[in-house]
Amino acid sequence: MAPAGTFALLALALAGTWPASSAATRISGRVLPVTTTSARLSASFTPERLGARTTLDFGFSFSTPTSRVPPPLTEIELRYPSNLGIALSGLGLDTCDARTLETSGPPGCSPNAIMGYGEAFTGILLGTTVITEDAPITMLRAPDQGGHLALLFYSEGTTPVNTRVVFPGLLLPSSAPFGGLVSIGIPLVPTLPGAPYISVIHLRATIGPRGVTYYEHLNGMTLAYRPLGILLPKSCPRHGFQFQARFDFLDGTHASARTAIPCTRKRR
Repeated sequence: MAPAGTFALLALALAGTWPASSAATRISGRVLPVTTTSARLSASFTPERLGARTTLDFGFSFSTPTSRVPPPLTEIELRYPSNLGIALSGLGLDTCDARTLETSGPPGCSPNAIMGYGEAFTGILLGTTVITEDAPITMLRAPDQGGHLALLFYSEGTTPVNTRVVFPGLLLPSSAPFGGLVSIGIPLVPTLPGAPYISVIHLRATIGPRGVTYYEHLNGMTLAYRPLGILLPKSCPRHGFQFQARFDFLDGTHASARTAIPCTRKRR
């Protein structure tokens, strides 16, 4: 991982050396090579016990045959199983708005708005050099939109780009066999004039009580506790817990991936 000064020197030294492509998309004056991106999706429950409360871990990663980094990601649609008790999870008792996050970060919000944590591994390709960064993510409950549960994702990077990024998510209905989908809009994160936007290489995140602490004020005392978590059904779906994701990229291409969590059939 390169320090900010190194990043600036690399950008200046490599200015004007972006690789050309015969198939390209022009966006905001930039010519973006069109690539074929493959996506992988993973999901797991911790703990994994039917009828019990749990934390959902999910992740995705990208690769391309022609570039060392994928094109910048612009949107995610993650479909989840119909038999998950997300609404009964006890998560997101409070909400936080985007303006507060942008100015104060998660410490400016109620801890009872946090729904999970994660980490994004990002990069940009400067000539033949890939500059990468790990950026932590905090997922928070936002005020509902149109009767739908809304989310905000907060990520703060320091190297090679010092920036705060806030992007929205929304829980929406989905057709069978899925119970709903999380629609997430990914903002473009600039680096230097003429340089590529930051690309997401892989990301992992959680929705659930693991690592999350809530607080309740009772009789003049502040009590810390862990929220309940997502409620798994008591019976096992025939093909396990099915997940599906679609990813949109800045160059106009798309990718999709599926995965399933098989049931252990253990009950609490």
